[in-house]
Amino acid sequence: MAAPQTILIRVTGQDQPGITTDLLSLLASLGAELQDMEQVVVRRQLTLGLAVVVPAGRDLVKEVLLFGWERGLEIDFEIVDSTPTRHVQRHVVTALAPDLSPIALARTSGAITASGGNIDRIHRLSRFPVWSYEFLVEGADLTSLQAALVEIASQEAIDIAVQPHDLSRRSSRLVVLDVDSTLIRNEVIDLLAEEAGHRNEVALLTEQAMQGEIDYSDALTKRVALLKGSPEEIIGRALSRMVLTAGARTFVRTLKRLGYRVAIISGGFTHFTDHLASQLGIDHAYANHLRIEEQCLTGEIEGDIIDANRKAQLLEQIAAEEGIPLEQTVAVGDGANDLPMLQKAGLGIAFNAKPVLRGAADTALNVPYLDAILFMLGVTREEVEAADASDPQTQPFDS
Repeated sequence: MAAPQTILIRVTGQDQPGITTDLLSLLASLGAELQDMEQVVVRRQLTLGLAVVVPAGRDLVKEVLLFGWERGLEIDFEIVDSTPTRHVQRHVVTALAPDLSPIALARTSGAITASGGNIDRIHRLSRFPVWSYEFLVEGADLTSLQAALVEIASQEAIDIAVQPHDLSRRSSRLVVLDVDSTLIRNEVIDLLAEEAGHRNEVALLTEQAMQGEIDYSDALTKRVALLKGSPEEIIGRALSRMVLTAGARTFVRTLKRLGYRVAIISGGFTHFTDHLASQLGIDHAYANHLRIEEQCLTGEIEGDIIDANRKAQLLEQIAAEEGIPLEQTVAVGDGANDLPMLQKAGLGIAFNAKPVLRGAADTALNVPYLDAILFMLGVTREEVEAADASDPQTQPFDS
């Protein structure tokens, strides 16, 4: 009697309800043992693969071919190795851009191959506001893969992230965001300076601090000093000019639906972070306190300044309060003062960042949509839109 064989059954054709159920039922009636299965539908075209052990003496091929003929499906067979696949290190490569060309994707997949990797699966995550694809890769040399992808990302003007495919990626539970030029498009100190008539002096100090050219605390002290004597009402006027980054509401709303805790840590001021926390439902908000006396700004900050190191300490503090391990945290920022915070988090994302941060973060995102970070976390655009459609409180054209 012939020994049982393991065969790979490949089914392709127009997707129809019940194909998988009926085929599995047929295999069960034939006494086949299912070892593996994967299915994908692209534009209503089905591709289904099943690895099964065929019992000796059973004409499984004939029965499955008849099944396919009755449903207008193409079916082919291949004898495969019955040895279970051994565990190898896997990574997720996410490619993202407003327009992902075939050549950009070809170069991405070529880099995976050249680094000794094999692509197990490709999954489209979004078509709006950007195109993004996720490659599940096994066996790649991480150092050579990252080096090749950095070069491709620069030459093709796309964003590419590489993350371990492990429990830490799927169990992230806390996202901590910088505020200025991250959650919002503005720098609040610049807004205040414009209202106080010191726009140019403050803007220069802000840029130098964000580039890491001067100490952040010193720069902030000098900028706030220029506000001395300004009426308290300039805060309200600056607040009214604050603009959320595109996709900010969608990003925070979706994170909350997924059960994440969300925090903002800013080198700006509490008037602005408190407003944002209230508007967006943010769980934790930290910023500097402007000293105000007799309805005028004194040009001073009350208490310790939230600088780069303090941001990292606060991330650690929030994670401890929430009972969340650091490896399950994500930090997002744009400037040099965000670097320790991004390095402390399990995943550090440089969002439209200055070069000093972009080169040191785990991954960088250079599109102007904050909700594109969701795709880096494996969330699809369809999942976001489905959740929004089912929620009557979601506003149309939400940013």
